[in-house]
Amino acid sequence: MDAKRAQEISSQKEMATVTHNGKEVYIEHVDQTIGTATIHPLDEPDKKQSVSVTALQEQ
Repeated sequence: MDAKRAQEISSQKEMATVTHNGKEVYIEHVDQTIGTATIHPLDEPDKKQSVSVTALQEQ
């Protein structure tokens, strides 16, 4: 995924299915300048991490 698409998904009212390492995640924030996203697994909202947007996959 690219940073622009990740930003679009994070700002949508309807949640798209996005995975990171095979696990569904929620995109909290996208930094388009450096191409990273702050995410957390859907079932673990306290487990935030910053990853490259290229590691995210839209299902």
